[in-house]
Amino acid sequence: MAADLAGGAAVGAVFGELLSRVVEAGRTVAMFGDTWKELASTLSSIEPVIKQIESFNKVFDNEQETKQLVEIIGKGRKLVGKCCRIRRWDLVRKAYYVKRLQGLNKSIERFCLVDMQTHQMRDMKKMLVEIGRLSSKEGFSNSKVGVVVGSCKAPRPPEIVVGFDEPLNLLKMKLSKDGVSVIVVSGPGGSGKTTLVKKLCQDGHVKEKFDNNIFYFDVSKSPNLEVILKRLLHVLDPSGVPEFQSVEDGLNQLKDKLEHLAMDCMLLVLDDVWSGCEILVDKLMFNLSNFKILVTSRFAFRRFDTYHLKPLNDDNAMTLFRHSAFMQNDKRRIPEDIVNKVMESCKGLPLALTVVGKSLCGQPVALWRKQAKQHSKGQSILHSNADILAYLESSLDTLDSRSAIKDCFLDLGSFPENHRIPAAALIDMWVELYELDEDDAIINLYKLSDRNLINLVLVRKDDQSEVDDHFNDRFVTQHDLLRELAIYHSGLDPVEKRERIIVEVSGNNFPNWWLEGKKQQLGARLLSISTDETFSFGWGYIQAPEVEVLVLNFRTRNYMLPVFMEKMDKLKVLILMNNGIYQAELSNFWLLYSLSNLKRIRLEKVLVPSLNTSSSHLKSLRKISLVMCNISQAFEKCTTKMSDVFPNLSEIEIDYCDDLVELGEGLCDLVQLEKLSITNCHKLRTLPEGIGKLVNLDMLRLTSCTELTTLPDTIGNLSRLTILDISDCLSITYVPARIGELYNLEKLYMRGCSGCNVPPTITNLQHLEEVICDEETAYQWESFQAYLTNLKVTVPEENINLDWLHIFM
Repeated sequence: MAADLAGGAAVGAVFGELLSRVVEAGRTVAMFGDTWKELASTLSSIEPVIKQIESFNKVFDNEQETKQLVEIIGKGRKLVGKCCRIRRWDLVRKAYYVKRLQGLNKSIERFCLVDMQTHQMRDMKKMLVEIGRLSSKEGFSNSKVGVVVGSCKAPRPPEIVVGFDEPLNLLKMKLSKDGVSVIVVSGPGGSGKTTLVKKLCQDGHVKEKFDNNIFYFDVSKSPNLEVILKRLLHVLDPSGVPEFQSVEDGLNQLKDKLEHLAMDCMLLVLDDVWSGCEILVDKLMFNLSNFKILVTSRFAFRRFDTYHLKPLNDDNAMTLFRHSAFMQNDKRRIPEDIVNKVMESCKGLPLALTVVGKSLCGQPVALWRKQAKQHSKGQSILHSNADILAYLESSLDTLDSRSAIKDCFLDLGSFPENHRIPAAALIDMWVELYELDEDDAIINLYKLSDRNLINLVLVRKDDQSEVDDHFNDRFVTQHDLLRELAIYHSGLDPVEKRERIIVEVSGNNFPNWWLEGKKQQLGARLLSISTDETFSFGWGYIQAPEVEVLVLNFRTRNYMLPVFMEKMDKLKVLILMNNGIYQAELSNFWLLYSLSNLKRIRLEKVLVPSLNTSSSHLKSLRKISLVMCNISQAFEKCTTKMSDVFPNLSEIEIDYCDDLVELGEGLCDLVQLEKLSITNCHKLRTLPEGIGKLVNLDMLRLTSCTELTTLPDTIGNLSRLTILDISDCLSITYVPARIGELYNLEKLYMRGCSGCNVPPTITNLQHLEEVICDEETAYQWESFQAYLTNLKVTVPEENINLDWLHIFM
């Protein structure tokens, strides 16, 4: 039956039949009551996704890709039929089929929430290639082409949400009132404001009232109204890229657009608005009866209709705590009085209940007992959250000081709030600061994640990239309360004795100690300075000779490096991160050449000047990372060979650099290079023949360079190469025969290269152990496996996480 369905019937038709059967069974077979409701809810919620699948099939002929979904639905119909025939007193079979129905529910959810994203991503790649070709034919200027990236869709709430029925109903009532345009949900950090609002956005009645016109933005401490306006205008009119002369012009365009569309209702959610940022709400308050704004904030904005979120009551707090602290089959018996004391010390705050519960999950009774004794009282820097801080601090007690993991946690405060921190940047910092090897730094990332102190976000689930030390597709996020905890601990000592100094500058308002910089010498090893778009580069002067890692976060289109960098003789790592919309032009770049101990440079969203114009040499530099940069001048050929300027440079990473069309020959002078990674550079068309001079190259990664058409024949000179990755290089149709001369090649990645032909010389690669490819190319390798006896061909299950769309905003 399933085969017949897959062969012909439309996805929507068989899906509709399954939904009807489940709804009918819910009315007639009471013994599976809750399970029917859960399955029916899932099917109803993903109905729009099913329609998307059908529309994508029509445009891109993806019928084969949805065969799996049709088979799942066919099995589901059979399963529902079997459940309807079970007798009420047969409890054993009931328990078995409840698990089967739950498994069906998860399978459908997984396909529609993950696999559909994979299909969309593939189709996006096809469109990108076609658009790139068309634009090059028509002669479009790159400077006039803009892209609005980022979703306005409300994120899903956590799996377990308890105690919010009453506030949910109250908010729904407030939203339905006439004359109320702004509603504020106020409460302390970690009280569940964001979770409540996410739950509200997924409520069926709310979706119906606003006809799915619900737009969600994470505002945080430094709101960017320009980004919000561009996203909203793009969602309301996807046909073009919004352009406006000023914020006021953008606001006027948005109001005109809303009036023109005449929507029945629209809800704008502004999450985590800080005190002093309520002007953002004022600017977005349009005099439209069908337009509502819902705000969450730690602060009470008294002039707006405000709902104060209270802590969970004891019963709900215990439910949430137990979900986090105990595994399903946990047979340990923790005395109830200890469990109650630990839970009560969280004061009903969901974040504390979750973090503390997970930190104790699976731990011995002795640790539970110690926690119960130590944290009945606590002090706080979060003036309204004393008990939360006390308990969050307890989660740091389990961090092993010998592995520098606590220091690694504290370093996370070096980046702006709500910023997605590149995992690769953290690894660079920790390797140099704490003399860790990269494996130990990676282990610390996972330890922090396991303790729920950070979240590791994957752009694309790819276990192999981790094996090969490639972390460019991994990012770290952190709840703002945990970030504040890191900053608090970093600032306990007097400023001149601190190990790390974290400075956030609004305008030109430096802390008092900074203004006295000439009078005192700082001993910090890590210095982080964050400035906003109003900063005017009056740096002043500080003495920080011990700094080994310098993190500069900024948001301006022009950025001047501080002159006091020149005296940082021990500086090993420089991280320069532009959090604005546009690429920034740098001044004082020459300062870098005075840093004789500099080992790692990471530049994000800047215009990179030529890297080999100085007569000075960076003899210690080992790694350069360039992300979302303009690098057209970076590797230009000049009189000074790059190998003389960077005699020990062993690794280069280039990611999302859209202006890169052709790799400069100057880079090929770096004969000592061991790792070269060029990823997501969609306009890169060719590699220079000179790349064959990089005879020490161990890894060459060219992932998602969609316009790259071929590899140069000189690639055969790279005799030390062990890893070659051409995944998602959609335009590569053949691999040169000289690939057979890469005698030390161990791994070849070629997913997304369905049109790529592999030459027979591949049989010479006797050290080739693994090929990772798609089903479309896997058949080519069957004939080669007879000659390559150690070869394993892997067709991985693709799993793309579209959360990566947020990282560029």
